[in-house]
Amino acid sequence: MATIKDIAKQAGVSIATVSRVLNYDETLSVGDDTKKRIFEAAEQLSYTKHKRKQQKKNAKIAIVHWYSEKEELDDLYYLSIRVGAERKAEEEGYQVLRLFQDIPDQSLTNVEGIIAIGKFSQAQITALTDWNANICFVDSDQSVLKYDSVVVDFQQATVSVLDYFIAKGHRNIGFIAGEEQFSDESANIIDTRWLAFRDYMKRKGLYEKKFCFSGKFSVKTGYELMTKAINELGEDLPTAFFAANDSLAIGCLRALQEQGIAVPERVNVIGLNDVSVSKYVFPPLSTVKVYTELMGETGVELLQERLLAGRSITKKVTLSTDLVIRDSSL
Repeated sequence: MATIKDIAKQAGVSIATVSRVLNYDETLSVGDDTKKRIFEAAEQLSYTKHKRKQQKKNAKIAIVHWYSEKEELDDLYYLSIRVGAERKAEEEGYQVLRLFQDIPDQSLTNVEGIIAIGKFSQAQITALTDWNANICFVDSDQSVLKYDSVVVDFQQATVSVLDYFIAKGHRNIGFIAGEEQFSDESANIIDTRWLAFRDYMKRKGLYEKKFCFSGKFSVKTGYELMTKAINELGEDLPTAFFAANDSLAIGCLRALQEQGIAVPERVNVIGLNDVSVSKYVFPPLSTVKVYTELMGETGVELLQERLLAGRSITKKVTLSTDLVIRDSSL
């Protein structure tokens, strides 16, 4: 495991700055460029796959992100996918054109294919295919439209967390859900984690709507939602919370600490994604490991099959997850 010192050296900042950024210390005044260097360094240092000799190819692929660069800093899940895709593309010798949602529209007519990271509306998908029909969607299932897709089994990930809590004797279990909409604001996106949590808890006879809170996928929102839960529920505060991603979970930890509520003695917290910073927060975050770098890699591999082997049959790859228990849960 990379140390904070390793991250500081690669990012070109002090150890103290790295520690405070990784713990989302809001009293620290640093720019987004510095945060980005630190988060990317943490992600790159956690990437252990052996790098094989680069194959030179006279081709360019585009990595199109459904987030802006600012939004990516609030949800490192997508940063990790992007880093995995970029590394794999560079290892294979491709030139990479990186496009975020806040970058003015550019023509993609000079690229061989597209890796589309995130969730895209029908209008956005149409725009992408107008640029280039060789597309692989990562974190979005577009196989029904005959496009390659790389997704995660979030339903099983959710069930694994709930089974763990229930086996540990928890009966009052809360959920900190995330809300999303397409970047063109055309529609809200239904989160399979929320559906899985609600349905499974109902089957177990444990579902309590008052224990569920939702908001944007960010550390700030996690802090605000947990603070709301503490104030509204008082002594009825659940003994365990599942947060729909690590950013929300990290915000929850900060709110509990500020209110003097012991973690995990009084409240257990488990997140989802296992982004690189999760092991550095206090207490280290229990979470579900999503193999985000592999998601990005797999997207490039599927696209390459189209470009080099001429595969025409659509593929959908679903990656499994693993529960990782650290100090935020007993």
